[in-house]
Amino acid sequence: MDRTINKKRARGKLSRDMIETAAFEVIEREGLTGFSMRKLAQALGCEAMSIYHHYPSQAHLFEALVDRLVCDLEIPSRELPWRERARAVMHDFRAVGRAHPAFAPFVVTYRMNSPMCLKWLDGVIGMFEDGGFGRERAARLFRASGYYLMGAILDETAGYAMGPSAATTIGEEQLRKDYPNVAAAGPYFAESEFEATFEMGLDMLLDEMEREVAGKGRAALSADAQKA
Repeated sequence: MDRTINKKRARGKLSRDMIETAAFEVIEREGLTGFSMRKLAQALGCEAMSIYHHYPSQAHLFEALVDRLVCDLEIPSRELPWRERARAVMHDFRAVGRAHPAFAPFVVTYRMNSPMCLKWLDGVIGMFEDGGFGRERAARLFRASGYYLMGAILDETAGYAMGPSAATTIGEEQLRKDYPNVAAAGPYFAESEFEATFEMGLDMLLDEMEREVAGKGRAALSADAQKA
C-alpha cells in the first residue's frame, strides 16, 4: 500500500522539465552508453515507471531533449547581411554541442524530423536559399556546412578533447624524433586552439559561398552585355 502511494506521489511531483533537466545531468555524468531510465529515476528519486508516464520510451525522451535544445535556436532576421546570418546559425548549433558534450554525438547524428526540428531546419534551409545560390545548390551547401559542423562538434567533444585514444602511446621525445610533423602540429591541436581553427574553416566556407554568388552575378552581367 505505502509503495503504491509513494509511486503516485512521485509521479505527481514530476514534470517534463524536471525529467529533461535531470536527464541532461545524468547523460553528462554517465555518458550516452551509461545512461538508463533506471539511473535517471534514481537521480530523480522516483520509480522508472513514473518517468514512462511522461515518456513512453528512451527514444521519446531523447527526442524531447533534442527538441529542447533546438527550440532555443533562432534564425537571424533577413535584415542582417547573409554572411552574418549564416555565421550566427552555425555558431549557435556548435554552441549546443559544446554545452552538452556527452549528448553531442546523439544530437549531430539524429535525423531532425520532429515538428520542432523540422521548423528549425526549414528556416535554416530557407536562409541558405536567401543566399542566392538556387534551390539545389542551397540544399547541397546546407548539407556541406552540416558536414563541417558535425565533424567539428564530434572532434571538439569526443575526439581531441578526450585526449589520446590509442592503447599504445609514445613519449614526447620519441614523438619529436620519429614523427616530427605530428609533434610540430601538436600545439595547434590543443583545446585552446579549437576556436581559431573553427573560425578559419568557417571563413573558408563562407568565402567560397560568397565568391560563387559573386561569380554568378558577373556571369549574368556579361550575358546581358553580350545580348545588348
